[in-house]
Amino acid sequence: MLRDFLLPIMEADAWEWLMAPVQQLVSWGASAAMVFGGVVPYIPQYRDIKRTQNAEGFSTYVCLVLLVANILRILFWFGRHFESPLLLQSIIMIITMLLMLKLCTEVRVTNELNIKRRSFSDFDLNYFWHWSKFTDYVQCVLAFTGVTGYITYLFLDSVIFVETLGFLAVFTEAMLGIPQLYRNYQNRSTEGMSVKMVLMWTSGDTFKTVYFLLNQAPFQFSICGLLQVFVDMAILMQVYLYSCYPQKPASHTTHPASTKAL
Repeated sequence: MLRDFLLPIMEADAWEWLMAPVQQLVSWGASAAMVFGGVVPYIPQYRDIKRTQNAEGFSTYVCLVLLVANILRILFWFGRHFESPLLLQSIIMIITMLLMLKLCTEVRVTNELNIKRRSFSDFDLNYFWHWSKFTDYVQCVLAFTGVTGYITYLFLDSVIFVETLGFLAVFTEAMLGIPQLYRNYQNRSTEGMSVKMVLMWTSGDTFKTVYFLLNQAPFQFSICGLLQVFVDMAILMQVYLYSCYPQKPASHTTHPASTKAL
Protein backbone atom coordinates (compact mmCIF):
# COMPACT_ATOMS: atom_id res chain seq x y z
CA MET A 1 0.00 0.00 0.00
CA LEU A 2 2.88 2.32 0.79
CA ARG A 3 4.31 1.45 -2.60
CA ASP A 4 1.09 2.44 -4.32
CA PHE A 5 1.26 5.76 -2.46
CA LEU A 6 4.90 6.47 -3.29
CA LEU A 7 4.81 5.38 -6.94
CA PRO A 8 2.92 8.45 -8.27
CA ILE A 9 5.26 10.71 -6.31
CA MET A 10 8.33 8.98 -7.74
CA GLU A 11 6.91 9.19 -11.25
CA ALA A 12 6.19 12.89 -10.80
CA ASP A 13 9.74 13.50 -9.55
CA ALA A 14 11.19 11.56 -12.49
CA TRP A 15 9.08 13.55 -14.96
CA GLU A 16 10.13 16.81 -13.35
CA TRP A 17 13.76 15.66 -13.46
CA LEU A 18 13.45 14.93 -17.18
CA MET A 19 11.61 18.14 -18.03
CA ALA A 20 13.93 20.48 -16.12
CA PRO A 21 16.82 20.30 -18.65
CA VAL A 22 14.35 20.54 -21.56
CA GLN A 23 12.83 23.69 -20.12
CA GLN A 24 16.33 25.08 -19.56
CA LEU A 25 17.28 24.37 -23.18
CA VAL A 26 14.09 26.04 -24.42
CA SER A 27 14.84 29.05 -22.23
CA TRP A 28 18.39 29.29 -23.55
CA GLY A 29 17.15 28.90 -27.12
CA ALA A 30 14.59 31.67 -26.67
CA SER A 31 17.23 33.95 -25.16
CA ALA A 32 19.66 33.24 -28.00
CA ALA A 33 16.93 33.91 -30.58
CA MET A 34 16.14 37.16 -28.79
CA VAL A 35 19.78 38.26 -28.79
CA PHE A 36 20.64 37.40 -32.40
CA GLY A 37 17.24 37.22 -34.12
CA GLY A 38 17.04 40.95 -34.74
CA VAL A 39 20.21 41.03 -36.86
CA VAL A 40 19.35 38.01 -39.05
CA PRO A 41 17.44 40.04 -41.72
CA TYR A 42 20.51 42.21 -42.25
CA ILE A 43 22.92 39.35 -42.97
CA PRO A 44 21.68 38.65 -46.54
CA GLN A 45 21.45 42.41 -47.10
CA TYR A 46 25.09 42.86 -46.05
CA ARG A 47 26.23 39.99 -48.28
CA ASP A 48 24.25 41.34 -51.23
CA ILE A 49 25.75 44.82 -50.91
CA LYS A 50 29.23 43.35 -50.61
CA ARG A 51 28.68 41.11 -53.63
CA THR A 52 27.15 43.74 -55.92
CA GLN A 53 29.07 46.73 -54.58
CA ASN A 54 25.80 48.63 -54.73
CA ALA A 55 24.27 50.15 -51.59
CA GLU A 56 21.44 52.09 -53.23
CA GLY A 57 18.89 49.58 -52.03
CA PHE A 58 19.65 50.13 -48.37
CA SER A 59 18.68 53.25 -46.46
CA THR A 60 21.34 54.22 -43.93
CA TYR A 61 18.59 56.00 -42.00
CA VAL A 62 17.61 52.51 -40.86
CA CYS A 63 20.99 52.39 -39.13
CA LEU A 64 20.40 55.81 -37.60
CA VAL A 65 17.02 54.84 -36.14
CA LEU A 66 18.26 51.53 -34.76
CA LEU A 67 21.42 53.07 -33.31
CA VAL A 68 19.39 55.75 -31.51
CA ALA A 69 16.81 53.24 -30.28
CA ASN A 70 19.35 50.78 -28.92
CA ILE A 71 21.60 53.39 -27.33
CA LEU A 72 18.57 54.75 -25.49
CA ARG A 73 17.57 51.22 -24.49
CA ILE A 74 21.02 50.60 -22.95
CA LEU A 75 20.78 53.88 -21.04
CA PHE A 76 17.31 52.84 -19.86
CA TRP A 77 18.87 49.66 -18.42
CA PHE A 78 20.95 51.77 -16.02
CA GLY A 79 17.77 53.28 -14.63
CA ARG A 80 15.70 50.11 -14.63
CA HIS A 81 17.37 46.74 -15.06
CA PHE A 82 15.58 44.41 -17.46
CA GLU A 83 16.34 40.97 -18.93
CA SER A 84 20.01 40.48 -19.87
CA PRO A 85 19.15 39.07 -23.35
CA LEU A 86 17.43 42.34 -24.19
CA LEU A 87 20.54 44.26 -23.18
CA LEU A 88 22.77 41.95 -25.24
CA GLN A 89 20.39 42.32 -28.16
CA SER A 90 20.93 46.08 -28.15
CA ILE A 91 24.72 45.68 -28.07
CA ILE A 92 24.67 43.18 -30.96
CA MET A 93 22.33 45.43 -32.97
CA ILE A 94 24.58 48.46 -32.50
CA ILE A 95 27.60 46.48 -33.72
CA THR A 96 25.59 45.22 -36.71
CA MET A 97 24.41 48.69 -37.71
CA LEU A 98 27.95 50.06 -37.48
CA LEU A 99 29.15 47.27 -39.77
CA MET A 100 26.33 48.06 -42.21
CA LEU A 101 27.25 51.74 -42.13
CA LYS A 102 30.91 50.99 -42.76
CA LEU A 103 30.16 48.84 -45.78
CA CYS A 104 27.56 51.23 -47.24
CA THR A 105 29.85 54.23 -46.82
CA GLU A 106 32.79 52.51 -48.48
CA VAL A 107 30.66 51.32 -51.40
CA ARG A 108 28.93 54.66 -51.87
CA VAL A 109 32.18 56.65 -51.81
CA THR A 110 33.77 54.24 -54.28
CA ASN A 111 30.87 54.66 -56.73
CA GLU A 112 30.39 58.39 -56.15
CA LEU A 113 31.25 60.68 -59.04
CA ASN A 114 31.20 63.79 -56.90
CA ILE A 115 34.66 64.09 -55.37
CA LYS A 116 33.57 66.64 -52.76
CA ARG A 117 33.85 65.08 -49.31
CA ARG A 118 31.50 65.78 -46.42
CA SER A 119 32.32 65.27 -42.76
CA PHE A 120 30.57 65.39 -39.40
CA SER A 121 32.75 68.31 -38.31
CA ASP A 122 31.24 70.48 -41.08
CA PHE A 123 28.00 70.61 -39.03
CA ASP A 124 26.05 71.04 -42.26
CA LEU A 125 22.49 69.84 -41.67
CA ASN A 126 21.91 69.50 -45.41
CA TYR A 127 24.37 66.62 -45.43
CA PHE A 128 23.54 65.11 -42.07
CA TRP A 129 24.08 61.34 -42.16
CA HIS A 130 25.52 61.61 -45.68
CA TRP A 131 29.18 61.81 -44.80
CA SER A 132 32.13 60.45 -46.73
CA LYS A 133 33.94 58.49 -44.03
CA PHE A 134 32.81 55.85 -41.59
CA THR A 135 34.70 57.65 -38.81
CA ASP A 136 32.30 60.59 -39.16
CA TYR A 137 29.37 58.31 -38.33
CA VAL A 138 31.29 56.94 -35.36
CA GLN A 139 31.95 60.48 -34.12
CA CYS A 140 28.25 61.30 -34.40
CA VAL A 141 27.23 58.14 -32.53
CA LEU A 142 29.79 58.82 -29.79
CA ALA A 143 28.62 62.43 -29.48
CA PHE A 144 24.99 61.35 -29.18
CA THR A 145 25.89 58.67 -26.65
CA GLY A 146 27.94 61.13 -24.61
CA VAL A 147 25.23 63.79 -24.48
CA THR A 148 22.35 61.42 -23.74
CA GLY A 149 24.50 59.48 -21.29
CA TYR A 150 25.33 62.64 -19.34
CA ILE A 151 21.68 63.72 -19.28
CA THR A 152 20.69 60.24 -18.09
CA TYR A 153 23.31 60.40 -15.35
CA LEU A 154 21.89 63.73 -14.13
CA PHE A 155 18.28 62.49 -14.04
CA LEU A 156 18.83 58.84 -13.20
CA ASP A 157 16.95 59.22 -9.91
CA SER A 158 13.85 60.54 -11.67
CA VAL A 159 11.34 57.75 -12.27
CA ILE A 160 9.48 59.85 -14.85
CA PHE A 161 12.66 60.48 -16.83
CA VAL A 162 13.74 56.84 -16.75
CA GLU A 163 10.32 55.54 -17.84
CA THR A 164 10.14 58.16 -20.61
CA LEU A 165 13.61 57.16 -21.76
CA GLY A 166 12.51 53.54 -21.98
CA PHE A 167 9.41 54.48 -23.94
CA LEU A 168 11.40 56.61 -26.41
CA ALA A 169 13.84 53.75 -26.95
CA VAL A 170 11.27 51.14 -27.94
CA PHE A 171 8.88 53.59 -29.61
CA THR A 172 11.66 54.76 -31.95
CA GLU A 173 12.29 51.19 -33.02
CA ALA A 174 8.57 50.47 -33.33
CA MET A 175 8.18 53.32 -35.82
CA LEU A 176 10.81 51.87 -38.14
CA GLY A 177 8.21 50.44 -40.55
CA ILE A 178 6.03 53.57 -40.78
CA PRO A 179 8.00 55.20 -43.65
CA GLN A 180 7.61 52.00 -45.69
CA LEU A 181 3.90 51.83 -44.91
CA TYR A 182 3.43 55.46 -45.95
CA ARG A 183 5.51 55.05 -49.10
CA ASN A 184 3.42 52.08 -50.18
CA TYR A 185 0.25 54.07 -49.57
CA GLN A 186 1.56 57.03 -51.58
CA ASN A 187 2.64 54.86 -54.48
CA ARG A 188 -0.44 52.60 -54.29
CA SER A 189 2.04 49.80 -54.84
CA THR A 190 4.55 47.59 -53.02
CA GLU A 191 6.74 47.22 -56.10
CA GLY A 192 10.43 47.04 -55.20
CA MET A 193 9.72 45.89 -51.64
CA SER A 194 10.90 42.46 -50.50
CA VAL A 195 7.89 40.52 -49.21
CA LYS A 196 10.25 37.89 -47.84
CA MET A 197 11.92 40.53 -45.72
CA VAL A 198 8.57 41.79 -44.41
CA LEU A 199 7.66 38.23 -43.42
CA MET A 200 10.97 38.03 -41.54
CA TRP A 201 10.16 41.27 -39.71
CA THR A 202 6.70 40.00 -38.82
CA SER A 203 7.90 36.67 -37.47
CA GLY A 204 10.76 38.33 -35.58
CA ASP A 205 8.60 41.07 -34.11
CA THR A 206 5.92 38.56 -33.11
CA PHE A 207 8.46 36.36 -31.35
CA LYS A 208 9.96 39.40 -29.66
CA THR A 209 6.58 40.63 -28.42
CA VAL A 210 5.63 37.21 -27.05
CA TYR A 211 9.02 37.10 -25.32
CA PHE A 212 8.33 40.49 -23.73
CA LEU A 213 4.93 39.39 -22.48
CA LEU A 214 6.04 36.01 -21.11
CA ASN A 215 9.10 37.42 -19.36
CA GLN A 216 7.23 40.40 -17.93
CA ALA A 217 9.53 42.94 -19.55
CA PRO A 218 8.87 46.64 -18.83
CA PHE A 219 5.45 47.60 -20.18
CA GLN A 220 7.02 49.93 -22.77
CA PHE A 221 8.56 46.93 -24.49
CA SER A 222 5.29 45.01 -24.72
CA ILE A 223 3.20 47.95 -25.95
CA CYS A 224 5.68 48.99 -28.63
CA GLY A 225 6.23 45.36 -29.62
CA LEU A 226 2.51 45.02 -30.30
CA LEU A 227 2.61 48.27 -32.28
CA GLN A 228 5.50 46.93 -34.34
CA VAL A 229 3.59 43.75 -35.17
CA PHE A 230 0.56 45.85 -36.15
CA VAL A 231 2.68 47.90 -38.58
CA ASP A 232 4.17 44.74 -40.09
CA MET A 233 0.70 43.25 -40.56
CA ALA A 234 -0.49 46.48 -42.16
CA ILE A 235 2.37 46.30 -44.69
CA LEU A 236 1.50 42.68 -45.47
CA MET A 237 -2.11 43.76 -45.96
CA GLN A 238 -0.90 46.34 -48.47
CA VAL A 239 0.96 43.60 -50.34
CA TYR A 240 -2.28 41.62 -50.63
CA LEU A 241 -4.49 44.58 -51.57
CA TYR A 242 -2.15 46.12 -54.14
CA SER A 243 -1.44 42.74 -55.78
CA CYS A 244 -5.08 41.57 -55.92
CA TYR A 245 -6.53 45.00 -56.63
CA PRO A 246 -3.82 46.94 -58.50
CA GLN A 247 -4.32 50.67 -58.62
CA LYS A 248 -2.84 53.34 -60.81
CA PRO A 249 0.48 54.20 -59.14
CA ALA A 250 1.23 57.75 -58.20
CA SER A 251 4.14 59.48 -59.85
CA HIS A 252 7.20 58.69 -57.76
CA THR A 253 10.87 57.94 -57.84
CA THR A 254 11.61 54.24 -57.92
CA HIS A 255 13.25 52.91 -54.80
CA PRO A 256 14.45 49.35 -55.21
CA ALA A 257 14.25 48.47 -51.56
CA SER A 258 12.50 48.88 -48.30
CA THR A 259 12.97 51.78 -45.96
CA LYS A 260 12.95 49.54 -42.95
CA ALA A 261 15.47 46.85 -43.72
CA LEU A 262 16.44 47.07 -47.36
